[in-house]
Amino acid sequence: MLLRDILVEKGRQIHSCTPDHTLTEVIDLLVKHNCGSLLVCDRDQMIGIVTERDILRAVAETRCSLDELHARDRMTPNPVTADAMDDIGNAMGEMTSRRIRHLPVMDGGELAGIISIGDLVKAQHDELSRENHYLKNYIQS
Repeated sequence: MLLRDILVEKGRQIHSCTPDHTLTEVIDLLVKHNCGSLLVCDRDQMIGIVTERDILRAVAETRCSLDELHARDRMTPNPVTADAMDDIGNAMGEMTSRRIRHLPVMDGGELAGIISIGDLVKAQHDELSRENHYLKNYIQS
């Protein structure tokens, strides 16, 4: 199964913020969209990613108001990306080794969507369940 297959099923919607958003505004967007990360975009160009973990680190390290910090201050610049034609197993291995939970997906040089480690686990589980179903039917017939 390829990453593009996951995007077809889950959708290609991308939630983002600008580098000028305060971390308070970032939190509001994360809650509004019920997601764990936002791509940081400047003039329709992805320049970074900000995650729940980035915000927790900001709180722990600075102890200042989140209205005083901006996405540009805490984002991961130039995030790791994957290609839509990548296999989910390879993507899962990459995310695990780099200890990241959100992965922007590119298709022909354009941003195609974003997947989470949860999306990969669900896709792999669904695929194994289908295989298991067909094997049981084959054995029983």
